[in-house]
Amino acid sequence: MTHSIHPAAQQGFSSAAELYQQARPDYPIEISAWLQQHLALAPQAHLVDLGSGTGKFLEYIRPLSENITAIEPVHEMLQQLQKKHPHIATLAAQSDQIPLHDHSVAAVFCAQSFHWFATPETLNEISRILVPNGDLVLIWNQRDIQVNWVKQLADVLSELEGDTPRYHSGQWQKVFEQQQKFKLIAETTFQQLHHGTVEHVVSKRLLSTSFIAALSPDEQQKLKQQFENIVAESTQKTAQDFIDFPYITHVYIFRKTH
Repeated sequence: MTHSIHPAAQQGFSSAAELYQQARPDYPIEISAWLQQHLALAPQAHLVDLGSGTGKFLEYIRPLSENITAIEPVHEMLQQLQKKHPHIATLAAQSDQIPLHDHSVAAVFCAQSFHWFATPETLNEISRILVPNGDLVLIWNQRDIQVNWVKQLADVLSELEGDTPRYHSGQWQKVFEQQQKFKLIAETTFQQLHHGTVEHVVSKRLLSTSFIAALSPDEQQKLKQQFENIVAESTQKTAQDFIDFPYITHVYIFRKTH
């Protein structure tokens, strides 16, 4: 997140940090092995989780190295991370002003975050801290909208997102078009299911979305009912019934070339 954190991120994530930690899905367990295969990291390589949020991706980085720094500008999110991962080094910083030495980091990971700070200034700063041939790894969990009721939920969200940066807009990719510092060397997708009650894996998950978490409690309650009605109409499941929410996880590795 750059000099000015997007209002949806600042307001939504500060007010819903605990909900974010509780309701967001994890990542596919096989992602660590895939990263290990493609990154070829030394055992004590210095890794950075940038825009780390509440630390949901840290469990997937730890098999690669124990030498990790988590960086997050939203205070409430960082507090959740520190509760869950007290042994991880943390920094409260923004993506274009990272207080680390030049060429001191082997790989930077941005899980569910890069779309917030996809700027030339960020790429320059990531390049500065990365070692030669270091890697920038981008990861996103995305709802599988090939499933009808998931698509209906996504349509509700799209009407509310306004100018909020989102992975699915593809805007984040533009920062790589006019630069020569990074080259895409690998990408893949994984499928996974987030299992739990409709209230937990659908309603609470969607309420943790930045621009929804920034709404008033009354507006959130109306949306919660709308989400649960959509699921009920398609699946006949109530808020307390269990359901599998399908996700596709996208992973990209960009290697530093200059």
